[in-house]
Amino acid sequence: MKQISTPLSLVALLATGVLFYLHFTHTEQLKKQISTSAANNRDTTNFRIAYFDIDSLQKNYNSFKDAEEKIKAKEIAVKNQLSDLNNRNQRRLRELQEKAPGMTQAEGEAAQRELAQLQQTFQQKELELDQELKRLQMEEMGDLQKKVEDFLKKYNEKKGYSFIVSYRPGEFMYYKDSVYDITKDIVNGLNAEYSKTKKKNWCIELNGK
Repeated sequence: MKQISTPLSLVALLATGVLFYLHFTHTEQLKKQISTSAANNRDTTNFRIAYFDIDSLQKNYNSFKDAEEKIKAKEIAVKNQLSDLNNRNQRRLRELQEKAPGMTQAEGEAAQRELAQLQQTFQQKELELDQELKRLQMEEMGDLQKKVEDFLKKYNEKKGYSFIVSYRPGEFMYYKDSVYDITKDIVNGLNAEYSKTKKKNWCIELNGK
């Protein structure tokens, strides 16, 4: 059976660094923005930058972990569905092989067409399910990113940071003062909001039954 291509698998999900409020694809641009803003800001006491550890956020944000499980479950379901379809095709192949010695030329040609159609159907289904995985991951990651962005906007209304950047070892941030590490604030705040949302949705589902 042809292995389904799962670029959106759990491994890819964890490896992708652009899941949240990220600047990874704009690192050079961000450095220039920070440098320019600092140079133009006469009152340097008002220029403040905070950061959060994105690996820690992914590890501790409950919504991310739920999305992770949702995608993993979908991936398993896709593999099982394709495996079942492949098994049916293999059984049909064996049936035709057993009948092959007694087939007429016309029956043999019909069998070949049937097998070709089965293979084509399998490939189409594989592509369809792979696209479903892609859509699911895009939806989940888009939702997670928006949650983080929306939270940071509200969070920064009182904090007044000029920049809030994500951090991961190997990034351009060669030195960081832990005083400006807001990872714990973000994780706690996001989890509190997510807990309220889950409870609200649960109540809606319960009342709807």
